Amino acid sequence: MSNTETRPAELRCGTPEDGVPGAGVEILTARNVPLGGPRAMTVRRTLPQRARTLIGAWCFADHYGPDDVAESGGMDVAPHPHTGLQTVSWLFSGEIEHRDSLGSHAFVRPGELNLMTGGFGISHSEVSTPGTTILHGVQLWVALPEEHRNADRDFQHHVPAPVPLNGGEVRVFLGSLAGDTSPVRTFTPLLGAEVSVAPGATVTLGVDARFEHGVLVDSGDVRVEGTVVRPAELGYAAPGRTTLTLTNEAPEAARLVLLGGPPFQEEIVMWWNFIGRSHEEIVRAREDWMKGTRFGEVHGYDGAPLPAPELPNAPLKPRGRVR
Repeated sequence: MSNTETRPAELRCGTPEDGVPGAGVEILTARNVPLGGPRAMTVRRTLPQRARTLIGAWCFADHYGPDDVAESGGMDVAPHPHTGLQTVSWLFSGEIEHRDSLGSHAFVRPGELNLMTGGFGISHSEVSTPGTTILHGVQLWVALPEEHRNADRDFQHHVPAPVPLNGGEVRVFLGSLAGDTSPVRTFTPLLGAEVSVAPGATVTLGVDARFEHGVLVDSGDVRVEGTVVRPAELGYAAPGRTTLTLTNEAPEAARLVLLGGPPFQEEIVMWWNFIGRSHEEIVRAREDWMKGTRFGEVHGYDGAPLPAPELPNAPLKPRGRVR
C-alpha cells in the first residue's frame, strides 16, 4: 500500500528507547489517513508516529475496515514505488489484486500472506476486486537493514495453517510462535501473526525475550499484560518478556495482529514510500520515480502511476533511537 498523503511528514525511524520489562504496556492510538479520491477509503495508521516509530523492524502499520466498498469505492492505489523495505499484506475479508514490476500478478485473500521486497526499487498497484463487498485488513512495512536494503525485487506468498490454542487460535505468517514457523524469508528476525481469543478466555504465548512486541487490536477489548488495548489501538510491550498474556473479557471473540522483533539498531529516513539513510538518497529515489527509471513498470493497471509529492524545504535527517 502506498502512503498517499500529498504532503507526507518527514518520519525519522530508529530504535525506540528500551522499555522496562514488566513496566506495563504503552498504548499507541491511530490517526485517520484517507487513501485519496472523492470517496476516499480511510485507514487507521498506528506506525509510524511521534510516540514510537518502530517495533522491531516493523515501521508502518495501516489498519482498515470493515469498509463497505459500495460506499467508499474500495481500494484503488495506482502504481507507486518502494525502496528499502518489504510490504506485508494481510486481509480479514475481501480481496485485493496485486501487480508489480517484477511481473507478479497475485491476489491478497483472507488468511493468506503476500510479502513483496522492494530493496533497490520496485513498484506495484493494489485494487480491490469487483466481487469484494467488505474490505478489512492490515498493510504493514518492514525496514530492511543496511546489509540488505538494496536487495533484489521479490514476491512471496504463504498460507499459514491455523494453530489451535487453549482459548484461541493463531496463524503465523512471519517468524515462529506457538510451535509453528513461517517459511517466508525476511532480512531481520520478525514475528507476525493473527491471534484470535475466545470469549472470556486467556491465552499465554511464549515469546522471544529479545523481541519488543506490538499488539494491534482489530476487534474486542483485549487485556495485554493487564492493560486494556481497544480496537484500532496498538499496545507496545518492551523486550525482556518470555511470555505475553492476552485476555478477552468480552462475550464475543477478539482478534488481533501480533508483531515483534529485536529493536532495530540503525538510523533510517522514511519519507513517502521510500526508506533510505540520507536526504540525498531520498531525493535520488524521487527523481528516479518521476523520470520512470529504476522501479520498472506495472503492467495491467488501467491508469497512470502516482506522482511523488514535493519534498519538504528542510533537508531530511536520519535519526536514531530517540526522535
